[in-house]
Amino acid sequence: MGPFWAPGLGLLLGAVCGAAGELHSLRYFHTAVTDPGPGMPSFVTVGYVDGEIFVHYDSDTRKYVPRTEWIAANVDQQYWDGETRIAQGNEQIDRGDLVTLQGRFNQSGGSHTIQWMSGCDILEDGTTRGYRQDAYDGRDFIAFDKDTMTYTAAVPEAVPTKRKWEDGSDAEMWKQYLEGTCVEWLRRYVQYGKAELERRERPEVRVSGKEADGILTLSCRAHGFYPRPIAISWMKDGAVRDQDTHSGGTVPNGDGTYHAWASIEALPGDGDKYRCRVEHASLPQPGLYSWEPRSNLVPIVAGGAVTVVAVAIMAGVGFAVWKRRAGKNEKGYNIAPDRDGGSSSSATGSDRAT
Repeated sequence: MGPFWAPGLGLLLGAVCGAAGELHSLRYFHTAVTDPGPGMPSFVTVGYVDGEIFVHYDSDTRKYVPRTEWIAANVDQQYWDGETRIAQGNEQIDRGDLVTLQGRFNQSGGSHTIQWMSGCDILEDGTTRGYRQDAYDGRDFIAFDKDTMTYTAAVPEAVPTKRKWEDGSDAEMWKQYLEGTCVEWLRRYVQYGKAELERRERPEVRVSGKEADGILTLSCRAHGFYPRPIAISWMKDGAVRDQDTHSGGTVPNGDGTYHAWASIEALPGDGDKYRCRVEHASLPQPGLYSWEPRSNLVPIVAGGAVTVVAVAIMAGVGFAVWKRRAGKNEKGYNIAPDRDGGSSSSATGSDRAT
């Protein structure tokens, strides 16, 4: 079972896979809820390498388990025991934090959610990046900037947390984890899963157009590609029109590949002036694709057989939400790292909200 995510989630969204210059990424997503509903765990942790889920923990099984063959084949029982202890500790901390935050927000009941993310990137130029960010009830709560070793409180209720974490050893611990342990384990994971993570699957690109109320809406959809990072943009007369383009983000298919789309509005007579530009690691050079009004749907790049399956597991849904603001890493509100200290690859907590 995958993690569950609060409806309309707008938090933590700047921290995700596919950011500019990213070569490899390691992410841990954690969710705790007061009222998860029938058959749902109250706490979930999911780990991703390069956008692919590889480990999972929930409060029902209370065990860290593999989600890919490559991690299961390359680590021993000591690894799983250690990760399980960390996840169990985080679960207990988050339960306490939910109580603390309900009091801080003057809430006496209802369903409430804590979510936090931690992780690191290895960039194409060899440098690294680290993240940690927390949210409460679907809103940004607090974020960590490892370069300045400071926290940014997104709401007044987070100010006590900011003061506590900056006055203690929290910032130093997170900086060490994000710049050291996290990156070291990411390099190991990339080697363990090299055959899977470095595969390339070309996108099948389709361009369509629909006219209504005097407006022509052009859509460019890429299906069945891997790895996750992709850039889809619309051009008019050779000039990129990013400000006029609406993007739907990158979403996982059920077969381990991804799909993404981008649309733009045009005057009905200007359809032939527009081209869709697609950049992906599987393509030797960016592709330019146009709309053919007569067929209204033109497959451009022949990829493998693609089955677009709605992702039923909540892990996929949650990750897609985080991806919507990929690439944003604004100074002063970076993705705040979670308490990941020690020799483990994943994050450990430490009374985060109290």
